[in-house]
Amino acid sequence: MRANLTDTAIKNAKPRTKAYKLSDGGGMYLEVAPSGGKLWRLKYRIHGKEKRLSIGTYPAIGLKEARTRRDEAKELLAQGVDPSSAKKEAKKAAVTLEREQTATFEAVAREWYSKKTVALSRGHQQKVLSRLENQLFPYIGGIPLSKLEPVDILHAVRHAEERGLIETAHRLAQLAGQVCRYARLVGYAKYDVAAGLVEALPPYSRNHYAAVTDPAEIGHLLRAIDAYPGDISITHALRILPYVFVRSREIRAAEWVEFDLGAAEWIIPADRMKMKRPHIVPLTRQVVKLLGEVGRFTRGGRYVFPSSHSAGRCISDVGLLNALRRMGYGKEKMTIHGFRSMASTILNEQGYRPDVIEAQLAHGEKNAIRGAYNRAEYLPERRKMMAEWADYLDGLREAKD
Repeated sequence: MRANLTDTAIKNAKPRTKAYKLSDGGGMYLEVAPSGGKLWRLKYRIHGKEKRLSIGTYPAIGLKEARTRRDEAKELLAQGVDPSSAKKEAKKAAVTLEREQTATFEAVAREWYSKKTVALSRGHQQKVLSRLENQLFPYIGGIPLSKLEPVDILHAVRHAEERGLIETAHRLAQLAGQVCRYARLVGYAKYDVAAGLVEALPPYSRNHYAAVTDPAEIGHLLRAIDAYPGDISITHALRILPYVFVRSREIRAAEWVEFDLGAAEWIIPADRMKMKRPHIVPLTRQVVKLLGEVGRFTRGGRYVFPSSHSAGRCISDVGLLNALRRMGYGKEKMTIHGFRSMASTILNEQGYRPDVIEAQLAHGEKNAIRGAYNRAEYLPERRKMMAEWADYLDGLREAKD
C-alpha cells in the first residue's frame, strides 16, 4: 500500500472555496474544508455497498495514528465486520459503562425517591429519606448498581439487626428492594439484587410491643393525648412520656425529690430501674413546662402523678392504658412500652449513635464499669438528642397531614 501523504504536505494544505481531498492510499484520505478544518475519512465497500468512516480530525489525529486506525478498520473488514457499525457499538458500550459507573445506589435511590414518594405524606417522605441517608447510603451509597451484590445490602441492613431492630432491618431490606427494582426497570441494572433478601433476616413479631412509628400517626397520637380530658395525673404523665420514653413504673412512681428542675435533670433511683442502677434523664424545656403545670396540683405530695383515689399512691399502669384505649388506641396499635419502641425506632433511623440511644433507654451494659462510664460520657450527647427529639415531636404534633 503506497503512502501518498507526508506531515509537511498535510500542514501546508490550504483551504479552497470548495472542500477537496488528499489521498493517502488504501481508501483513506484527508478532507480539507473551506473553513480550514481537516478530517480523516476512510472509503470502503462491504456487502456490495460503498461507505465512509470518519477516523478523526487533524491535528488531534496525526498521520501515523490515522494510518493505524485505517489498518484496524481494514482488519475488521477482512473479518466481515463493518467498521462503522463496530464504532457505533463501541461508543454505545462506552456510554453504557459511564452510565453504570455514575448510577450508584445513592444516585438511583434519590431519583427513585423524587419520583415515587410524591404521593406520600411529608412525614412519611422524611421517614423514607432518613432510612436511606442514615442507614443505607453510609454502607452502599457509593456502589454502582451494576456492581452491587446481595451481600452488600445484607451487610447494611444487619447493622440494624445487630442492635435488635429486627423490624427496621426488614424495612431497610424492603426499601433497598424498591430501589433495585426501579433500577432494573429503567435500565440501571439487569437484575434486582435485593430479591429474597429478607430470607436471610430473622423473623420478627410486628406487635410484640405495639407502637406507633409512622410520623403522621405519631402526630395524631400526640394531638389525641393533648385533647384527652382525664385526671391531671394521667393526662400529664401521658404528655410527658413521649418526650422521656422511660418505662411505665419509672414515670408512674416518679417522686418530686428526684427532680432538679433548675438543672433540668431527673435522677431515677436504682430500686425503680430494671437494671438496678440510677438513671439520669435530661429534661427538655417542654418537659419542665409540663412538670410545672402538674406541680401546681401535686407538688405538696410525694408523687408527681398521684392516684385520684389516694395521694399516698401513684397512678396505675391500667390507668394509663385505659386512657389510650379511650382515645381509640387498642392493644394491637399502641402500648405504654410502645413509647420506648417509638423513640428507639425513629432515633435509630435518624442516625443518632446507637450507644447514646441505648444509654438513654437505660438498657443493660454487659460490662458494668463500661456501662457506668458510658452513662457519664454520653450525657451531653443525650441532652442534645433529647432536645432535638422533643422539637421533632412538637413538629409532628403541629403538622396536620
